[in-house]
Amino acid sequence: MGKIMSNFFVSLDGVVESPDQWHFPYFNDEMAAAMARGIETYEAFLMGRVLYEEWAAYWPSHGDEVPGVPGEPQEAADAFASFINNVRKYVVSNTLGKAAWNNTTVVSGDVAPQLREIKERTDGDIGLSGSATVVRWLLANNLLDELHLMVHPIAVGHGQRLFEDTPTYPLRLVHHEMFETGVLNLTYAPAAS
Repeated sequence: MGKIMSNFFVSLDGVVESPDQWHFPYFNDEMAAAMARGIETYEAFLMGRVLYEEWAAYWPSHGDEVPGVPGEPQEAADAFASFINNVRKYVVSNTLGKAAWNNTTVVSGDVAPQLREIKERTDGDIGLSGSATVVRWLLANNLLDELHLMVHPIAVGHGQRLFEDTPTYPLRLVHHEMFETGVLNLTYAPAAS
């Protein structure tokens, strides 16, 4: 049975929106290695409609020839391009009609039982990134197994926060490490699990 594991770059003040505006100065080999370890366990990837539309417009046309992002090693971009273009993808959306990106299925309607079934038939982990609304929904429906946060030592001051107007969710720390850049790599699980 698979586990749903969400991943976020997050600022000290809880912002997860537009990490491309503040994340890259902190990217280093330690972070790349941690991200690669996570991707190795993924058999599928889950996302919301907005992220799907952004990534479906970008990654398929770049394949393994992704131009280097300032501050991000080319190998990491190449590895992620190869991964995301080929992995099974599930998009949670009631507004997206059809998904054209390779290996993509739209999950709509009564989503919770469908995601439970996807977890049941998936032998590895199911990754999720950049979809704060989906993560909040997963937590509310007891479907999120792990929350991976790379907490950056910067206060952004504006933008969507991971938890905005949400109920209280008790979590327990299951892993932690600190990178040379001061980024904390934290993994939480719901306290009840």
